[in-house]
Amino acid sequence: MNKPGLYANILAKQERIKAGSGEKMRKPGSPGAPTAGAFRESAKTAKPDKKK
Repeated sequence: MNKPGLYANILAKQERIKAGSGEKMRKPGSPGAPTAGAFRESAKTAKPDKKK
C-alpha cells in the first residue's frame, strides 16, 4: 500500500490551516521542511493533470 505523497501531505496541511487548526507551514530551509531534492524526487512520480 502506498503512502500519500509530498504534494498530498502539503495540500492536506493547507486544508487543515484553512479550517483553523493553528498550524503554520514551515519556511524553506527550516528543519523538517521538504528540501529541493524531495520536490525533485516527488516530481518523478507525479501523475499528469487530467484535462477537463
